Amino acid sequence: MAHLQDRWYRTVPDPKRPGKTVKVPTARHGAGRRYKARLIGPDGNEISRTFADGQQKVAKDWLAKQQVDVSAGAFIDPRAGKVTVASLAARWLADLDIDEMSREHLEMRFRSRILPDLGRMEIGAVTPSILRGWDRRLREDGLSERYRLTLFTNLSALFMAARDDGLIAKNPFDGKSLRKPRPAKEKVVPWPERQVWAVQDALPERFRVLVDLAAGLGLRQGECFGLAVEDVDFLRGLVHVRRQVKTVRYKRVFALPKYDKERDIPLSEPVKIAIAEHLRARPARPVTLPWDTPAGKPTTVDLIVPSVRGLAIAANDFNRNTWKKALEAIGVPSARYENGMHELRHFFASSLLDQGESIKAVAEWLGHTDPAFTLATYTHLMPNSDERTKAAIAGIYDRRRPSDGPDTAQSFQENP
Repeated sequence: MAHLQDRWYRTVPDPKRPGKTVKVPTARHGAGRRYKARLIGPDGNEISRTFADGQQKVAKDWLAKQQVDVSAGAFIDPRAGKVTVASLAARWLADLDIDEMSREHLEMRFRSRILPDLGRMEIGAVTPSILRGWDRRLREDGLSERYRLTLFTNLSALFMAARDDGLIAKNPFDGKSLRKPRPAKEKVVPWPERQVWAVQDALPERFRVLVDLAAGLGLRQGECFGLAVEDVDFLRGLVHVRRQVKTVRYKRVFALPKYDKERDIPLSEPVKIAIAEHLRARPARPVTLPWDTPAGKPTTVDLIVPSVRGLAIAANDFNRNTWKKALEAIGVPSARYENGMHELRHFFASSLLDQGESIKAVAEWLGHTDPAFTLATYTHLMPNSDERTKAAIAGIYDRRRPSDGPDTAQSFQENP
């Protein structure tokens, strides 16, 4: 049932004309909004909206649209969009099925870059123009295109969830007028071999084997810190990547490798020798950490490279106090996002591709979930096929018999 109420007038019987009615001013005449549109929503509760004087047609059109949406099952309760961005974000972040470290990073981005601008706004009031203003402020703060794209992706996911829950009819990020950041694709430039060994020599001796683990096995930094003696099969020449060390809520934990993807990596003889020599000089230390979350089950393994105090290495401390100092010692740029240990993984991948190893194998050893990602990242480092193509075609022509020519072609036509 739907109804449009004129709150400035009420209809009463006309005392001068029996059977007729007349409109008389109400006590609200001339004050506030004149029209109130009402209908019963799918849940049986009344939905209403008020309109100013002169907006009777607008009110009727709104009421008609709500009735159509109710009949079609596409009705969005206007009250649903009144929940604030901050309130919805708190529930959404808590419900996400992700690891705690990812949740912590998401919370940090919302807390620092999204909620200060948009947190108090009602979810239904956020429009593409509001988002354009928010992005302008991000640009004025000097945020990179890549980080802004991450923020766009995170916030858009929140609005997508709001749409799925029926809180809003449309995700404002779908607006065509909203230009999403487009970070330039940066090509990986592998370190030259001499730089790899120079950094290794500049590290304290107890940490030098980390370069062998990253450059010789392609391990991520957290996987280097979490590698245990029992993960190295010296006899078969394999390394089993089973865990990483990461920081969750300011506490170090053991966890599965990225993407929860364990893997085996071939162990070359030089890397095997480097690990063995390191262990002879500094035997592995048993370290106990909770598994996956600070409240997780305590897990103990014999770490190959513990900290100076015999604990699991904290990445931030190592990067600031050890890795960065080694870079500075040999004159390599050491800004926050420059030349981290991840460069050694690039070195590992580029070395294999340069020797003709397949993308599929490199992706598996790096722990990528999709070889297409590996190909997109490293395709420019693959050996140039131009010369091989020229040589292959030249070989075909070299094998061409001297008698091959027009006469031969004619004979094939006559004797198919």
